[in-house]
Amino acid sequence: MSGNGMQALQLRVARKSMEAGGVAAFELRSPDGAELPAFTAGAHVDVFLRDGLVRQYSLCNAPHERDRYVLGVQRKADSRGGSIAMHDEVHEGSVVGIGLPRNLFPMVPARRSLLFGAGIGITPLLSMAEALHARGEAFELHYSARSPEQAAFRAQLAAAAYADRVRFHFSAGPGANRLELPPLLATPDPEARLYVCGPTGYIDDITAFASAHGWRGDQVCVERFAAAPVASVDGEQAFDVVLARSGRRFTITPGQAIHEVLLDAGVDVPLSCEQGVCGTCLTPVLAGVPDHRDSFLDASEHARNDCMTLCCSRAKSPELVLDL
Repeated sequence: MSGNGMQALQLRVARKSMEAGGVAAFELRSPDGAELPAFTAGAHVDVFLRDGLVRQYSLCNAPHERDRYVLGVQRKADSRGGSIAMHDEVHEGSVVGIGLPRNLFPMVPARRSLLFGAGIGITPLLSMAEALHARGEAFELHYSARSPEQAAFRAQLAAAAYADRVRFHFSAGPGANRLELPPLLATPDPEARLYVCGPTGYIDDITAFASAHGWRGDQVCVERFAAAPVASVDGEQAFDVVLARSGRRFTITPGQAIHEVLLDAGVDVPLSCEQGVCGTCLTPVLAGVPDHRDSFLDASEHARNDCMTLCCSRAKSPELVLDL
């Protein structure tokens, strides 16, 4: 066991293919052909890479498939190492360690589901569309990309049994047809659910429009693959973190992250995204006031101040007491 958790499965890359938009698709199977643990639409797995890198990728195949997991990984120029390692170092025949599927973006029963994805945000929605189609439920999938050439999995969606419920929206090139929200969301449907995944601006535009037009907060489900940038705060102060179970005390100086200090001291901190997106490092707070800088907790959870993400959040009080 390490600060990043335990690898639960060793899977072989049975197929690696390049999709549009610099996205590589990885089909993972058990080396001995064993059935894989079940997952639900919207789930992800942790992938354990070299040098202690752990990154999360959505499962984008149909949940009823128990013989494989399929991941879609976009190569990013500003990668922190994960996407480059997946593209350059993980090949067909490679064996990779992954964690058991977890779902922070679950679906709930609804009369109708509207799926909105942009860029690599399409990946969890592929699994959702497969699940909804298999159950015979009403849905629409709206997929935004810069151009047809940049739309990963476009051919798969065009050939899907539910292709008539897929709408492509392209922002550039001949025949551009940007996503128009008023026809879709101007009139709220109290029995529908919205699922949104993509860049921060895309998510914010859709959620703001839905809220302004009367959609309830519990009807709108989002998944962010990256946290919104947090500007450095001038005059950041040092603060102390106390571990309640052992009484150990650590000083966190300006520019340091809590998880870095704890890991350096040998404290086991579950960790994955390191951006305040995934919730892996969420820790109960017994005393003190956190300075929340994550994108995982919502505003009401921030207001309670009873837990915090250790990878990016700091403290407003001189001391935080953590249930560690």
